[in-house]
Amino acid sequence: MEIKEILITSQEIEIAVDNIARQLNEHYKTDQPVIFVTILKGAIVFASDLMRKLNFPITLDFISATSYGSSTKTSGVVKILKDLDTPIENQNVLLVEDIVDTGLTLKYLKEILMARKPKSLKLCALLDKHSRREVDLDVDFLGIKIPDKFVVGYGLDWNEQYRYLSHICVVG
Repeated sequence: MEIKEILITSQEIEIAVDNIARQLNEHYKTDQPVIFVTILKGAIVFASDLMRKLNFPITLDFISATSYGSSTKTSGVVKILKDLDTPIENQNVLLVEDIVDTGLTLKYLKEILMARKPKSLKLCALLDKHSRREVDLDVDFLGIKIPDKFVVGYGLDWNEQYRYLSHICVVG
């Protein structure tokens, strides 16, 4: 698998992160902390950049799920690899994802977290590959819409490679 093209530059990513942070800061005008749940591993770079731009208190937690394995196509079966450490009942929760593709993983995680009765649960993602959506899913805070291409970089990987790139590239 090799890099074919740069799809989104690091400067374009920074603008998208700034825009999402601005929306989040407007939405969470509260002294109550928000549990900032990052979906590992892909969203860690985005989440790290995003949280440094927020003006409200957060506590961190992580969840890990996959539907890909080493393939470039989703299996459609979501597997939880690491669950939350923090109880979320009656808490404001922001679930942070790198990319929404079919929507299966994010919808599955949303259903699991909603069953734990948070005060609120909002979804946030840097990238939206809407043309591949298989489920009805509203993402509250979105960054950049992208075409139906397999992308890596800025935390996203193929077989654990390319996460370190500062831009987002198409591979093939």
